[in-house]
Amino acid sequence: MIPSSPGPRKPTESIRDRDDMLRLVRELADPLVPRFSAGRARLRLGPNTSHHDDVAAELEAFARPLWGLAPLAAGGGEFAHWDLWRHGLAAGTDPGDPEFWGPVGDADQRLVETAALGLALALAPEELWDPLTGRQRDALAAWLLAALDARPVDNNWQFFPVMVGLGLDRVGVAFDRAPNAARLDRLESFDLGGGWYSDGPNEQRDYYVPFAMHYYGLIYARLAGDRDPARAERFRERAAAFAPDFQHWFASDGAAVPYGRSLTYRFAQGAFWGALAFAGVEALPWPEVKGHLLRHLRWWLDRPIRDRDGLLTVGYGYAQPMLAEQYNAPGSPYWAMKAFLPLALPGGHPFWAAQELDAPALPAVSTQPQAGAALMRDGDGRHVVLLSARQHHNWVRHGAAKYAKFAYSTIFGFSVPAGSWGLEQGAFDSTLALSEDGEHWRPCEVPARPSASDGVLHTRWTPWPDVEVETWLLALAPWHVRVHRVRTGRALATAEGAFAVDRDPAPRRKGTGPGHARFDSPAGLCVIEDLRGGRTGDLVRALPGTNVLARRTVIPTLTGDLEPGEHLLACAVLGAADAPELVGDTGSPEPSGAGAWPAPPAWETVAALLRAFGERGHPGLPAALTGDGTARDAT
Repeated sequence: MIPSSPGPRKPTESIRDRDDMLRLVRELADPLVPRFSAGRARLRLGPNTSHHDDVAAELEAFARPLWGLAPLAAGGGEFAHWDLWRHGLAAGTDPGDPEFWGPVGDADQRLVETAALGLALALAPEELWDPLTGRQRDALAAWLLAALDARPVDNNWQFFPVMVGLGLDRVGVAFDRAPNAARLDRLESFDLGGGWYSDGPNEQRDYYVPFAMHYYGLIYARLAGDRDPARAERFRERAAAFAPDFQHWFASDGAAVPYGRSLTYRFAQGAFWGALAFAGVEALPWPEVKGHLLRHLRWWLDRPIRDRDGLLTVGYGYAQPMLAEQYNAPGSPYWAMKAFLPLALPGGHPFWAAQELDAPALPAVSTQPQAGAALMRDGDGRHVVLLSARQHHNWVRHGAAKYAKFAYSTIFGFSVPAGSWGLEQGAFDSTLALSEDGEHWRPCEVPARPSASDGVLHTRWTPWPDVEVETWLLALAPWHVRVHRVRTGRALATAEGAFAVDRDPAPRRKGTGPGHARFDSPAGLCVIEDLRGGRTGDLVRALPGTNVLARRTVIPTLTGDLEPGEHLLACAVLGAADAPELVGDTGSPEPSGAGAWPAPPAWETVAALLRAFGERGHPGLPAALTGDGTARDAT
């Protein structure tokens, strides 16, 4: 069992084959059994603080384990507690039962959970449909048919009625197919090319692309491909095109880049790899696909993500309610069970028969224009950094931190704010924050007019009506460089953070001064160097519980002041795993060890790259620069 606090950990070699995954599904589901309500239609895992009502939250906890249990049953796996879900399904859909879930309304959380019920009926009718009485079947069918009339949110939610339709098809319940065909057409309109979707008519190109848009599309391709072959083939082709890009989001140890919303769904991040197998799409060789999924699960098994009773917690690398979105209830993390879809395949399937391969060698930089991102990896792939310049989503709690920071890391994660006063509460890692009074800060929240090409990203953002910031991000692995052209009508204080480093291990050495802030510890190395001068280094001790991976962090930060006018800021940031070869001799027991700090890219090199970026038709560097960091004669 995964511990609830740091301590002895489960061996990472424990998930190596299909039998291990079958065991893990049961290990995750068994702690739920004592939490069922008397009528079995509700799972009560703790207080619900989401924006949907308690009944919907308890339905969510009931339904989401089926993402793993239904494939387990379809593949012949044993599970001792099907009677609980079967009785609950009958009670929850019976309007005369005290535990009735209520009708599914427009944009209702109940509609979200119907997708898991649809898949369960499609894959495991012998467990959830066949044993029901005729009256119980009629009530369940009526409830699901009524759900088909509910209006989904115009994004991946359009797939939920489609999933219900797949379940109704399997159990022989007739329904009008035309609305679902229209929903599928709408979903396909979100295709961006190159295997990428947007999650609706918006800027989201996050994990909802792999674990929702592609995931449901691949299920549809497998279960409805004989009836809708042309659409099924398009879903398969897009998934095959997406896989080569998506593999760059994972480090060689299986960690995915923490980025965007719904991170509490945890190993759903890797569900795409299993969905490829389920739909028979060999986008990469099966040994590589299998490796991507199993490494990812093993990485999660080494994290304290379950409480002492074995229940998945709300959070990412540990129980962290501060990270939660307003739609996260205690059962929300069980979307992670989506990773177990390939258990529906027999043990002899090529995916299971393949010998898992280590992570493939990949280029140091992958620019992905559809996502407005560039991904960098170090030499052995242990550290992946995602540079972001396009996405934003300020409806979700901490949306600016989850989408609009400049960099996101598999080793250092990212941080969400704990308050509005000061740098410690703001936890401004991997962003530039601006302030009028030195206490209340505004980071980048809504990037606009992005471009991405050859490892260079560009965007603009406007924190006040009379302040415009133009930002370039350059992927110069293992460094990334940030250049900001600031036009301001007011005096501003600035604070630009590097990565947030776990501060619990004693640092080997650290340093601050004119133009630099550095922190080197067993938890990682982080350096930020001012390339233009004028700023001073500091080590900001962020409030505890702000970072998604480490409970207590320090953020190397550059600070400075700007008068009204136009200015050019530039810095280079390095984040690395415990890698003494990058920093020289770190063997000294004293924090001020004698090793040389790594040298950042020269400003002249950066300026030349940005000029070349402009020559390729993108927004380039201002035409003339003065030596004091202000910009003149800007293009």
